[in-house]
Amino acid sequence: MAAGADDVLQDAVTCSTIDEALQGVVYTVALTARARDISIEVKTPREAMPLVLQHAASYPVALLFGTEMSGLTNEETGKAQLLVNIPANPDFSSLNLAAAVQVICYELGMAVQNQLPSAPVIKPATHEQLEGFFEHMERTLIEIGFFTSQNPARLMLRLRRLYARARLEQEEINILRGILSVTTEYNARLKSRYMEEHQKD
Repeated sequence: MAAGADDVLQDAVTCSTIDEALQGVVYTVALTARARDISIEVKTPREAMPLVLQHAASYPVALLFGTEMSGLTNEETGKAQLLVNIPANPDFSSLNLAAAVQVICYELGMAVQNQLPSAPVIKPATHEQLEGFFEHMERTLIEIGFFTSQNPARLMLRLRRLYARARLEQEEINILRGILSVTTEYNARLKSRYMEEHQKD
């Protein structure tokens, strides 16, 4: 309904899932008004937008907003590398979606004026590369029996936070997935040897 904003609607892409929307993205910033009980770096919009510009100079980035009714879930924020909280009255901390977008766009515009973005020197992993790594990790941890006395979903969320802070590069993803593959192969050999020994008995 904003005058002169027809191009925004015309260029908008509708996706059925967050993963689809984040394809190719290497740096995702999630907006949240609620304090989360799992540690992840949280910044104000003024602190965060220069970082967004730095990454956007060379790679696709995304700003992830939640729904009007309930915001973002922990699983959804787990897909981000940084959380942003808009400072507000604690009694009325949740902003309307349009207002939150407007605040972030303003701060992004201010960051453009105040800072020349510099390209990252690394080749960060894309969203789909990270998701493939986390799926691989979860399968491996299940196969080796690591989740026997753990809460898998909560533990995987903590592992996501750990690697989000590390800002993995594409080459590092390949190294870690190689380690997971070797772990799975070694575990399979141990099981096979165990079965052979017990069949002899």
